[in-house]
Amino acid sequence: MTERMTGAQALVRALEHMEVETVFGIPGGAILPAYDPLLDSTKVRHVLVRHEQGAGHAAEGYAQATGKVGVCMATSGPGATNLVTPIADAYMDSVPIVAITGQVASSMIGTDAFQEADIVGITMPITKHNFLVTRAEDIPRTIAEAFHIAGTGRPGPVLVDISKDALQDEMDFVWPQPMQLPGYRPVTRPHSKQIREAARLIAEARRPVLYVGGGVHKAGASAELKVLAELTGMPVATTLMARGTFPDAHPQHVGMPGMHGTVAAVGALQRADLLVALGTRFDDRVTGRLDTFAPDAKIVHADIDPAEISKNRHADVPIVGDAREVIADLIVAVKAEIEARGAVDGRSGDYADWWAYLDRLRETYPLGYEDHEDGLAPQYVIERLGKLVGPDAFYCAGVGQHQMWAAQYIGYENPGSFINSGGAGTMGFAVPAAMGVKMGRPDATVWAIDGDGCFQMTNQELATCAIEGVPIKVAVINNGNLGMVRQWQTLFYNERYSNTDLQTARLIPDFVKLAEAYGCVGIRCDKAEDVDAAIQKAMEINDVPVVIDFIVHKDAMVWPMVAAGTSNDDIKYARDLAPEWENGD
Repeated sequence: MTERMTGAQALVRALEHMEVETVFGIPGGAILPAYDPLLDSTKVRHVLVRHEQGAGHAAEGYAQATGKVGVCMATSGPGATNLVTPIADAYMDSVPIVAITGQVASSMIGTDAFQEADIVGITMPITKHNFLVTRAEDIPRTIAEAFHIAGTGRPGPVLVDISKDALQDEMDFVWPQPMQLPGYRPVTRPHSKQIREAARLIAEARRPVLYVGGGVHKAGASAELKVLAELTGMPVATTLMARGTFPDAHPQHVGMPGMHGTVAAVGALQRADLLVALGTRFDDRVTGRLDTFAPDAKIVHADIDPAEISKNRHADVPIVGDAREVIADLIVAVKAEIEARGAVDGRSGDYADWWAYLDRLRETYPLGYEDHEDGLAPQYVIERLGKLVGPDAFYCAGVGQHQMWAAQYIGYENPGSFINSGGAGTMGFAVPAAMGVKMGRPDATVWAIDGDGCFQMTNQELATCAIEGVPIKVAVINNGNLGMVRQWQTLFYNERYSNTDLQTARLIPDFVKLAEAYGCVGIRCDKAEDVDAAIQKAMEINDVPVVIDFIVHKDAMVWPMVAAGTSNDDIKYARDLAPEWENGD
């Protein structure tokens, strides 16, 4: 059956058919025709954010918490360009969102009309795909295609830019819409020969490591990963984007690798003779200086995106496929290798010496921090937050010191419980992302762990949270500075602190009063003995958002650390203190 309607009505109807429940956005002239029928929808809830960047990050948080495609909406020109940062963030972290933007009338495109911007051209390098729609009849099909592209294969952002006249013109609405994507065929099934070769290398290795990235979580493969790890007995290192995909408490977990990873995880990768890299991209923050990374290791690299294979490090065994299917097939192949080799302990290799070495690293160089007599240790705050709140909550972080401490000092036992800006490193991510998480998972406890610098970029979304009834909790790690930049200035710029002092130590702004102005509860804590009480008070408040302003010491640093551009072998576990490496054999 067909129904006559405007393109704007068709857009809303298509969103309803795609089972969209929540859209984050702000209206404006070019997108206004879409907002009128949106008012009548009983299925789609629109959340009026205070800045388009907040809409995009909220859509990201919603997508990561629910596994659905997140949706944000903005008008043309500056409204659309304000979405560029969250689109880039979603692209780097493979988050499925659809961004819908209004565009000036098709007859005015290219004339520098009021609030015109070529958002399709602007976002082409940072979207999985994008569309410019200038005909009303193309809107339903384009929406169906956008959601399909965003959520299949390697997830990512898709932009749909719709001209104002396409929204206003009438058309015959038909659903379902046949998609026209002849060149889009993501590979999900891995090649059996490559799987068998990977299993053979696993069986022959003496110092293997499972190097696990965010793609394993996005594939919903954490259960399969645990089976593979326990079947082989291999150590597991989980990247920043994979925290919780393999439980922190599991004895085979050696920690997070990379610039601020554990000595055990970094040492494991450096001394390995085989890396089984699953859903990860050999990012520079993990590898350090690439030509010195894991020098003796053969590489099995499995990823759903063929462009990632051998992009940074040559793969001896390249496997293109969905991580869940890859790991499931690896389990079968490894079992066959075990049976063929007659392994007496049911495992694929003898890793006793390897584990003895890694256990020595874990025991000798555990994570740790120093207390400050004249201030609160931020690591202590985050450690207590993790202990009191527990592993069933969601934790969102932006970028900087607070992000690294949140990765280090909270125990993640559940996949997807740590949501942060990894690839782009976007300041301002945490608060709107937490809002999106809470709207997608209203029964869950959601904490935003933010720095005072990040918090000031998007804290206006607290107003959205208060008005919409979204009781997130925010822990502001307030050191009065742009902390990570200050750390680099301390270490590499002779303590010349150029433009990193935010003056928030002088209560400018006063975050407690700011929280109250936004209709939230504000709490301040600057003593270690008050940390637990502040967190517990926040946990007892579930009808409005809560902000805790933790005043922490400005000189606290993130350790361990691999300085940018250096080898992972040069990791420091404290200032001027490096581990004494021994032979991993």
